[in-house]
Amino acid sequence: MLRYLTIPVTAFAQNCSIVWDDQTLQAAVIDPGGDLDRLLAEVQRRGLKLEQIWLTHAHIDHAGGTAELARRQDLPVIGPHEADRFWIEALPQQGAMFGFPPAEAFTPTRWLQDGDTVSLGAHTLNVRHCPGHTPGHVVFHSPDLQRAFVGDVLFAGSIGRTDFPQGDHAMLIASITQRLWPMGDETVFIPGHGPESSFGQERRTNPYVRDR
Repeated sequence: MLRYLTIPVTAFAQNCSIVWDDQTLQAAVIDPGGDLDRLLAEVQRRGLKLEQIWLTHAHIDHAGGTAELARRQDLPVIGPHEADRFWIEALPQQGAMFGFPPAEAFTPTRWLQDGDTVSLGAHTLNVRHCPGHTPGHVVFHSPDLQRAFVGDVLFAGSIGRTDFPQGDHAMLIASITQRLWPMGDETVFIPGHGPESSFGQERRTNPYVRDR
């Protein structure tokens, strides 16, 4: 079975998730924005073999620790979509602007496209390109687990901000309704901040996207 543990990191309480195959203990970390020693201590405590970094997008609280973690653990960086290249290149400036520890730019080992997949042990997750919050934002969906790691596209009771450079509100709404909702009402999503919810719950109650 694919398992995951979500650990809020950085002053922004960003939901970094460690995902792993419980048979092989092969693991990936999604959005290592910072607090790397905490993340690595949890990996070690569970006896996991950290093999990949997956990124939903390149805002500082999600990607700030990526270059250091990749270097320290010799890990490939998978994602996001190449439309977020300018955000990656601006990571040092983002860190200074928001008072984060120094952050380094990097080049992902593999950019992701809509319809791609990522694999961990025997498990495969589908990649959906969901622009709007950032132009290169992607989501990782496990149909078997009925879980989706959605970064800052959708939250319990809210949606991602679109007032950053190249944010687009209409595009974000389209990403949610056209690419997330078809994953099914029962799918539970892990957002970039705050508690988990389900797509069905948000379709019924979220004031930004209900009844869409």
